[in-house]
Amino acid sequence: MSASSWPNTQPLRRLVELSVTLNSTLDLDALLQLIIETAAELLHCQAASVLLYDEQRPHLYFAASTGSDPKKLAEVPVPLDGSLAGTIFRTGQALILNDVQKDPRHFRTASQRVNFEPHSFLGVPMRFRERVIGVLEALNKRHGEFTDVDEFILSVIAAHAAVAINNARMMQALQQAYEKVKEADQLKSNFLMLASHELRTPLGIIIGYASFLKEEQHGDVSENAQQVLSAALQMRALVEDMTNLTLLEADGLTYKPKDIAVQDLLRMAYEEIETMAEVKEQRVVFDLPSEPLPVFVDPEKTVSALTNVCHNAVRFSARGGLISMGARPYESQVIVWVTDQGVGMTPEQLQKIFQPFYQAESPMTRRYGGLGIGLSIARGLIEAQGGKMWAESPGLGKGSTFKLLLPRGQA
Repeated sequence: MSASSWPNTQPLRRLVELSVTLNSTLDLDALLQLIIETAAELLHCQAASVLLYDEQRPHLYFAASTGSDPKKLAEVPVPLDGSLAGTIFRTGQALILNDVQKDPRHFRTASQRVNFEPHSFLGVPMRFRERVIGVLEALNKRHGEFTDVDEFILSVIAAHAAVAINNARMMQALQQAYEKVKEADQLKSNFLMLASHELRTPLGIIIGYASFLKEEQHGDVSENAQQVLSAALQMRALVEDMTNLTLLEADGLTYKPKDIAVQDLLRMAYEEIETMAEVKEQRVVFDLPSEPLPVFVDPEKTVSALTNVCHNAVRFSARGGLISMGARPYESQVIVWVTDQGVGMTPEQLQKIFQPFYQAESPMTRRYGGLGIGLSIARGLIEAQGGKMWAESPGLGKGSTFKLLLPRGQA
């Protein structure tokens, strides 16, 4: 059967319109309703139905239907054996019956549920990539009997519908997956914010008492207080990281940029990690211009980013290692670097190092600690100010260099 043998071109125009609409609609319920309404209109029949295959259970179900209560029909499983729709689904062949009641394959349960008596029937398989996903039915031709022309029209509708239904299902699955990820991400953010909030008060008390003991006592008490203070300060840095990560992901951070010498930023970052470096007997050297080199950034956020980078250098460098911090003008910007002689990184690790919670070590054999969020936060804080941040390493055991490009300020 070809379109050239149709008595008029109205069905062809309507099919073209249907194709355009189906390709621009991803709402599954709206698609199904459009399909059955168009089928009933073009075939001049009393009702039309879409039955889809339930992959969890081996039967068909009414996904949409005109001329009856669709909710009641949806409750009726249609068997693959002993039903007209099941026969079409199994054989992949269209079926025309102009006296349904005499056919033993007529599934009467569905008709009885909605009190609808079919007299004539036309059904075609719905295929997607050679796989039958359901059946499209037309019931009770208003005038005369179903013909080959009707079968052709319904087959064209079914072909377009199968593609559109598959696309809508894929989009629905993607949306559901996204919602699950979004929900899990929100739970993570809520936990991080709550945990960081609850840890602040006890940490403040610990730091206060440890500082007091360190200054007022001598000998072993002072040394022990120093260790407690160092551990508490490290934990406070983790708490700040948790808070910053949550705010970064929620776009909740505010920035107040101003001109400031990059030398001042690096020295403030160094003060944050000085105690940790001293404990590991590490030496920190500076390679800075003699004249102030201004950058236009938020000092607090930038120092926080630099501190995270320096923490990383101290953590992954051996006892007695050398850490270099420097800065130079770079075209219209300022380039800043922190170089260590630590464990180094593979090319694969360089690609992943800025991912939140990424750990280069196995969780079961960790030596260096940390949550794996410091570098992610540092990059977020720098990029939010129009800067850039990346890592370089010659390989494992050969150290690493973290570089930052910052907007240049006014002299």
